[in-house]
Amino acid sequence: MSYVSCALRAAAPRHLPAPWRSPRPFSSATGPTAKKSVPYQKTLKEEGSGSGEPSRPPPPSAEVVVVGGGSLGCQTTYHLAKQGVTSVVLLERDRLTSGTTWHTAGRHRPRVGQRGPLLHTGWVENGGLFIASNKQRLDEYKRLMSLGKVYGVESYVLSPSQTKDLYPLMNIDDLYGTLYVPKDGTMDPAGTCSTLARAATARGATIIENCPVTGIQVRADDFGVKRVYAVETAHGTIQTPCVVNCAGVWARALGRLAGVHVPLVGMHHAYVVTERIEGIQNMPNVRDHDASVYLRLQGDALSVGGYESNPIFWEEVSEKFAFGLFDLDWDVFMQHIEGAINRVPVLEKTGIKSTVCGPESFTADHKPLMGEAPEVRGFFLGCGFNSAGMMLGGGCGRELAHWIIHGRPEKDMYGYDIRQVTPAAPDAALSLPSRRFHHSLTDNNRWIRERSHESYAKNYSVVFPHDEPLAGRNVRKDPLHEELLRQGCVFQERHGWERPGWFSPRGAAPVLDYDYYGAYGQERHRDYTYNQLLGDEYTFDFPPHHDIIKNECLMCRNALALFDMSYFGKFYLVGPEATKAANWLFTADVSKAPGSTVYTCMLNKRGGVESDLTVSRISPGDPASPLAPAFEGDGYYLAIGGAVAQHNWSHITAVLQDMKLQCKLLDCSEELGMMSIQGPLSRVVLQEVLDTDLSNEAFPFSTHKLTTATGCTVRAMRLSFVGEMGWELHVPKADCVKVYQAVMQAGARHGITNAGYRAIDSLSIEKGYRHWHADLRPDDTPLEAGLAFTCKLKSGVPFLGREAVEAQKAKGIFRRLVCFTTEEKVPMFGLEAVWRDGEVVGHIRRADFGFAIDKTIAYGYIRDPAGGPVSLDFVKSGSYQLERMGVTYPARAHTKSPFDPDNKRVKGFY
Repeated sequence: MSYVSCALRAAAPRHLPAPWRSPRPFSSATGPTAKKSVPYQKTLKEEGSGSGEPSRPPPPSAEVVVVGGGSLGCQTTYHLAKQGVTSVVLLERDRLTSGTTWHTAGRHRPRVGQRGPLLHTGWVENGGLFIASNKQRLDEYKRLMSLGKVYGVESYVLSPSQTKDLYPLMNIDDLYGTLYVPKDGTMDPAGTCSTLARAATARGATIIENCPVTGIQVRADDFGVKRVYAVETAHGTIQTPCVVNCAGVWARALGRLAGVHVPLVGMHHAYVVTERIEGIQNMPNVRDHDASVYLRLQGDALSVGGYESNPIFWEEVSEKFAFGLFDLDWDVFMQHIEGAINRVPVLEKTGIKSTVCGPESFTADHKPLMGEAPEVRGFFLGCGFNSAGMMLGGGCGRELAHWIIHGRPEKDMYGYDIRQVTPAAPDAALSLPSRRFHHSLTDNNRWIRERSHESYAKNYSVVFPHDEPLAGRNVRKDPLHEELLRQGCVFQERHGWERPGWFSPRGAAPVLDYDYYGAYGQERHRDYTYNQLLGDEYTFDFPPHHDIIKNECLMCRNALALFDMSYFGKFYLVGPEATKAANWLFTADVSKAPGSTVYTCMLNKRGGVESDLTVSRISPGDPASPLAPAFEGDGYYLAIGGAVAQHNWSHITAVLQDMKLQCKLLDCSEELGMMSIQGPLSRVVLQEVLDTDLSNEAFPFSTHKLTTATGCTVRAMRLSFVGEMGWELHVPKADCVKVYQAVMQAGARHGITNAGYRAIDSLSIEKGYRHWHADLRPDDTPLEAGLAFTCKLKSGVPFLGREAVEAQKAKGIFRRLVCFTTEEKVPMFGLEAVWRDGEVVGHIRRADFGFAIDKTIAYGYIRDPAGGPVSLDFVKSGSYQLERMGVTYPARAHTKSPFDPDNKRVKGFY
């Protein structure tokens, strides 16, 4: 018998190979080196025949073919059948669960199925304890507790002594407190999948084991759009318009068969199973995030695992690997042993019954990959679950099935109706990988590896509101990057772009090459200024540089500021049928004369907001000019927030493909820079730089024109995203530095300052301008978000989503976005619970501090607990509180922006 303490002492330090070099394999190319056991009574391998022949012949055709018989594959197949797909086939190359599901630790997902009999999954509801050994961690758990009240998730913050009463074997000497979730639990992965398979088969699905996929046939239609045509297997071809990639670690290889990039990597992930522990029975599962370790109840023993800083990459993913495990590397795993013994000291003298080290897939942002791939229509992803496939499989499988059938998820991954209230994390996790990552990143092996490593290593880190990755940086730099870096710019990363966050008076803070946090023999960066500045943000209070951001904001309000917005997406929609496409895509009337600029939304067919953007009508120009390209027919210039530019590109492309219109979408994001000069003195300064009249009469709000600045042609737009008079300058990248320097020189005597996106966040929420991904998402409608003015409902022009919006308008609005302010200057960041007259009615989507009005500002969707419509009278009549970390603060609800509600400043009236 080996003991946990012996394993700790025996683990001698050694250097692992560099991450880009293949480590000495712990398994052969075809399978494991040794037979291992997992902590379940049986696996589905023991039920198999082992003949190598398919369990049944593949049919000639199917409506949907799901590839991969693990948690996600079984869940998706079951829900497709349950939602009415009569011809769905699941293909598994070996036996169900043989890839990664069979060895998973199987932490919490209570039940599968809705209405009617529940499906038995081996669910054990023993509760869960989340350990906090510092103030920041306990603050994070208190935030989760407040959010849980919105969804009816029972949780309690316990003192160390209360924790000891609940879990007598726990060491509490270093505890600040714990979060207790009574309805947490565990489930049996093999039992779950076999139950799902039987239920799916009973509803008409076909499940075929021992049937590996050898190819995906893709054909282009008459408009050149690639679509799935058939799935080739070793035992026959299945014609189908839809393939769902649920192949886990093998998903990347399956994607290559169809020409689809699947941005994930395989890693070794391990846990150990102890011998019997007296007194452990019925104890809650424990997650000690600060020690990066979990202790999961396994009958009268524990499974102990975690997330280390030096995980082992599975370099050469074997097609033959099934029901296999790797040898556990104790040098890698030892850090979890230390944390486990500290938390439950009895482990020091407890034997280890077995070790479990198997492959798992991990993604660049530690969220699943779900949705239709951009390269091939009909090719869906349901993979990259970051060792959480059992936990998330039920909700994600159901929503993926709904997505395939109806074109959009119905609920978030936790099972809550997204027509009610949706937290930030589920929506992000359910976003398409094609829209979450820029296309230049999805096959960038270095970026995927670095970001996936950091996401793995920081899986249990506190999620601070303004944290930034250190991995995969400096991939996309705009033309002003070096100029701003020298002036102290602290950059943020979005879609590979480095964009200005705020400006530090301490000077340059460059982002250095990724050091893997000192793992794999890499030397960790010393005196790393950028990392030190990020560390200052590791708080749920106001950060130390709060006053620096305040200065950027107030300079914009009182004088002027320059914002580098070059990372914005900049597209042209041009061609003979561009106006027809624009009328259908955009909610507002954008078919105006050239020179007009319109703020508008794009919707999905359910009326949900897929984007908010500006659309400018343009005239044809020079074929070689990124500012005014040559085209036949009509032309529109689209300016879109850079963090969601890929989402917009994918949405527009899919709509154009479905409509089969004669027009093109051109991306000039890399060819153009963009700077925004905002504030009461913007006209005075820019009049010195631009060769055009900037008066209200000559250059009214929401218009644009081509002009020159220091001899360079630019497109000037009179717009604002901060609520001030100002202009955007869209400039060819080669001229950006010259134009920037001219503006800064002209503005120097007027006090011009650089400002970043932290200031934009504050200024925009103060004015009530929406942010897509926070205030707006695909499950929010314009009517709910206060954007009815963007919809051309008074015209007879149809647009995508119009019928849904009109139906909602007739029925009433049952959710509404509301602005709140608090008198107490308390930092809020989103996810705070909203109370109205003593009842929880929603949660905050976005919050920040408004420096001009000197108040905390928060926006959230609220509903009527009685189920009635949420009218403006309903909003005005309530008494509100916002709950932050378990403490409630009186709040005032506003039906108009608390800053400049009459919109005078953007029109130049001060």
